[in-house]
Amino acid sequence: MLDLAFSTEDLAHTRFAFSPAWEIVASVRVLNSPGQHALHLPWIKRATAALGEAGLDIGLLRDLVPLRHLPGFLAGTPSTPLPDLADELADLRDVPARLVRRELDAMAGPRSPALVRFHREPEAGLERLATLMERYWHLVLAADWPRIRALLEGDVLHRSRLLAQGGAAELFNDLTPLVRWQGGTLTVAHRHLHAAVPLDGRGLVLVPSAFVWPRVFSKTDARWQPVLRYPPRGIATLWETGTATAPGALAAVVGRGRAMLLAELAAPASTAELARRTGLSAGAVSQHLGILKAAGLVSGHRAGRHVLYARTALAESLVAGTGEVDC
Repeated sequence: MLDLAFSTEDLAHTRFAFSPAWEIVASVRVLNSPGQHALHLPWIKRATAALGEAGLDIGLLRDLVPLRHLPGFLAGTPSTPLPDLADELADLRDVPARLVRRELDAMAGPRSPALVRFHREPEAGLERLATLMERYWHLVLAADWPRIRALLEGDVLHRSRLLAQGGAAELFNDLTPLVRWQGGTLTVAHRHLHAAVPLDGRGLVLVPSAFVWPRVFSKTDARWQPVLRYPPRGIATLWETGTATAPGALAAVVGRGRAMLLAELAAPASTAELARRTGLSAGAVSQHLGILKAAGLVSGHRAGRHVLYARTALAESLVAGTGEVDC
């Protein structure tokens, strides 16, 4: 159990961010223990095949990603809301050698030959690691990044609305059942960590991550701004393709296509993402969303180059009345 004590200043410095480098790290954990991540089975099969076909040895990455303690330098705290992978890898290459050795020393268990070499030659090891992570990204994650990013952006939009409506309590208590906010303290249900940590004005970076499900990860080392990585809302839909169904009662009122879209908007999503999930064409989705928006059932919010659509309060009540359950 980890207790994070917040001050007013900490709340003021709490922010959201994404991290491509972290998705690399978290996805390697999924490959290391696929039996615990059935949700990602479609991706696991494709990634395993792609790595095998390319002959890419990711042994160093696998060795650096054990089930519990991860080296802090492996995926630093994002300094911007959406850092570019190239910038994150440049930061990785600049990690001081003494910090690399300290983090490797903190890892449990015997060192593999690759980690022994890394410990002996940290600068060269960081270069090998950054190059490996870049190749891994292009092989197994780059093509899926627009889909993953849309899910993460939708989650942040949803959380931002909660923060505006109900403050910190509303935001934190909706993140995941593993996190609870009470009396200025955020309690995170870690199985192997028991500590009380004051944030000391540093705030907290909230990082939604596709590959951490069903767990959460935190980093509170004084050398980095504290981070909490959690599974985004709607994660169960990430790898679905054309499988959406329309709630019968709602479909009778607004039509099958529009009912499907409302059901899929448990978390905000883009036109392209909704088309992928429902099997409708992008043009049909756009037309349906225009009608739903005019009827006050959805709203559009720009996120970078995309517009994310979300259900309004009226639509939430309509969908709830059909007995549909959000993801």
